[in-house]
Amino acid sequence: MTTKPTDLNLATKAARCIDAHGFCLLPQAVEPGLVTRLLERCRAALTTTAEDGLARSSRGHVYAARNLLDVIPEVKTCWRSGVLLETLREVLGQRFGLVRVLFFDKPPDRTWALTWHKDTAIAVSDNSLPTSHFSRPTVKAGVPHVIASDEILRRMLTLRIHLDDVTDENGPLQVVPGSQRSKSDEGAGLDAVVAIQATAGDVLAMRPLISHSSGASHPGTTRHRRILHLEFAADEQLPDGYRWHDFVASEAAEDRCGTENA
Repeated sequence: MTTKPTDLNLATKAARCIDAHGFCLLPQAVEPGLVTRLLERCRAALTTTAEDGLARSSRGHVYAARNLLDVIPEVKTCWRSGVLLETLREVLGQRFGLVRVLFFDKPPDRTWALTWHKDTAIAVSDNSLPTSHFSRPTVKAGVPHVIASDEILRRMLTLRIHLDDVTDENGPLQVVPGSQRSKSDEGAGLDAVVAIQATAGDVLAMRPLISHSSGASHPGTTRHRRILHLEFAADEQLPDGYRWHDFVASEAAEDRCGTENA
């Protein structure tokens, strides 16, 4: 797919916004047909993903899933054209790759909330090596994880694909502008919090170190809040002999967004 001048212009503006504030909303970056296919794939993944890859509420409802690179083929291609690809290139450079995919569902009848935090864990192939750049090794859904240094996290970008419209009703993500530069960075503070309202197909690009939280949905709402969360790194190299658990390189891109693997 040929890159449009408008995509380049939008990506340049997005990169400046991300640098200044830690996030940027990209309107209608995923076309409606692909949103529908992604929703279908996510529903199927919740029934086929290994049990230890699912997060369940106290009543058994699945509200999150990990390790989706192998069960949702579209996540390897849906960012490889248009404004998403150009934004990733502007922010991370030419050697970036996809390293982790998560799914979140906040259903209207079983809502949940998440307190203020920063995304500091990454998935690696082996978390037992001696290191000065990583800490707190854990295993999540059968995959080794570590807490990464600020230096590594500053070279990452997350794309959150909205599969539903998001309003105040269904517990939107909230972010603190300017808090993306380190684990201790408080940015503009809680008085400057921005709630990310979006329509299906909008994509939130954000740095993992930005402070963010999520409130519960309003009582009586009928709205889901389903999100595909894609994490990207600037390159394949990690220090101290560590390796990403997965790395889908950008140069392996297929021409059309959403094309399935053969």
